[in-house]
Amino acid sequence: MGLLDGHRAVVTGGASGIGRATCIRMAEEGARVTVMDLDEEGALATARAVDGIALRVDVADADSVMRAVTAAAEAMEGLSLLFNNAGTGSIGYTHRYEPAEWQRVLGVNLNGVYHGFRAAVPIMLAGGGGCIVSTASISGTRPAAGEAPYAAAKAAVAALTATAALEYAPRIRVNSVSPGMIRTTMTSALLDEFIGVQERMVAKTPMARIGTPEDVADVVVFLCSDLARFVTGQNLVVDGGMTLHGSGTDGVLSDLIGPLRR
Repeated sequence: MGLLDGHRAVVTGGASGIGRATCIRMAEEGARVTVMDLDEEGALATARAVDGIALRVDVADADSVMRAVTAAAEAMEGLSLLFNNAGTGSIGYTHRYEPAEWQRVLGVNLNGVYHGFRAAVPIMLAGGGGCIVSTASISGTRPAAGEAPYAAAKAAVAALTATAALEYAPRIRVNSVSPGMIRTTMTSALLDEFIGVQERMVAKTPMARIGTPEDVADVVVFLCSDLARFVTGQNLVVDGGMTLHGSGTDGVLSDLIGPLRR
């Protein structure tokens, strides 16, 4: 008997990284899964791995999310779990961000979460309840230089989580996870292409390694399961202890862009 037997789940950003790992773990624990991603081929590959459904979705587009979540609930004959995981990032000095890039980062990382709530909550309430988990970040709890729109969005996700937990209890439990340095498509370039970055990250992590997507997926599954039946409104940090020593990407801005000269 799996931890998520009988559940029907939607996962955004499910084509790779934490999203893909969570789709696999949810399916292993008995859930039916709909994989959503802007990367249609990647979503299809994950869906094949979990005998699930794949839908191409731009989470920054409210109508796209509404259509996809509605279609997923119809296809699965219900919806009880939502993992708002799709994300993106960039790095730069705050005053040098172009407005379009600022809006792009917030559009995916914050608006995308709101769009998930907007689409899923009415279906969950009509079906008797469920669980929602969203991906925040240690960048939202201990920001580093260069992360302004990303950190702001992720801090807002944690605040949105607390607000929604108050609004929808006891029928829907709402939590978030804040991953630390996890090896994904988004972080691999940083870890592999810049000399000394991986070693520095490992050195400041008490667990002495870079995290894996599975490290986070297991926490998401826990939060979605009855093991966490009395947990709501929480933001669980999954960083191997990294932020005990400060922010996750200290020094990366100067490494990549250089010191601020004007």
